[in-house]
Amino acid sequence: MADQSEISFAGIFAISAFSSCFAEFCTIPLDTAKVRLQLQKRVTLGEAVGVSKYKGLLGTIATIAKEEGLFALWKGIIPGLHRQCIYGGLRIGLYEPVKAFISGSYYIGDMSLFSKILAALLTGAIAIIVANPTDLVKVRLQAEGKSPAGVPRHYTGALNAYYTIVMQEGVAALWTGLGPNIARNAIINAAELASYDHVKETILKIPGFTDSVLTHILAGLGAGFFAVCIGSPVDVVKSRMMGDSVYRSTIDCFFKTLKSEGPLAFYKGFFPNFGRLGTWNAIMFLTLEQVKKFFI
Repeated sequence: MADQSEISFAGIFAISAFSSCFAEFCTIPLDTAKVRLQLQKRVTLGEAVGVSKYKGLLGTIATIAKEEGLFALWKGIIPGLHRQCIYGGLRIGLYEPVKAFISGSYYIGDMSLFSKILAALLTGAIAIIVANPTDLVKVRLQAEGKSPAGVPRHYTGALNAYYTIVMQEGVAALWTGLGPNIARNAIINAAELASYDHVKETILKIPGFTDSVLTHILAGLGAGFFAVCIGSPVDVVKSRMMGDSVYRSTIDCFFKTLKSEGPLAFYKGFFPNFGRLGTWNAIMFLTLEQVKKFFI
């Protein structure tokens, strides 16, 4: 990433939070479609074979828009922005200082891939421990489809969701799914930040490439691809634990999903997930790099 040694932690936190929120707003319809696909369970024997409510990224988006209205695609945007302000700001803001600490100095240059991965694992874990309640509420709102006539909705909005969860399930419930969420976000953060860092350095060594918009977009797409390949299984488990209370633990969710739906279930929503994360990373890193230029 661009040299941020001249930017204070508060400055890089604010830049990261803004960039993450902007990317979140642009891509949350893809995330809503991904969550619905991940929570959609295989049709059981005795029911019509092959009948699924949601089919593919565009099909899921079209179904949600048709049945629930266009704005339903932005369900969870408020806690999503809450999440990005906290999680996005911390994971990126802490990345360079932690990477430098692991490397043993504040030397700015090509550091080892191991240092990048370890730093991103640590910052991703720290950030999501703080931000887990916002992630939980976001998934709960995204998972809630159109209610039948006469049936009230579980939550009327983000603040009501926070309040309802605390009142009905206790404060600790806001950290439901923390285990898979730490695993998911630490792994995906490592895949995103370390791969972006590394892919960008590699691209810049190719003759003709400069620290430009094209380089940022290509590196961002690469970061999104690696993140989905590595993080999809834990992402599915995280979404199911947060969106459905039938699972007792992370292990229980993993084995129930594996037993009833097979290993490919852990890559449900892979293409919408890549569409979401690839686009999200391209937008976020591009915005981050451009905004940084005003501070360097």
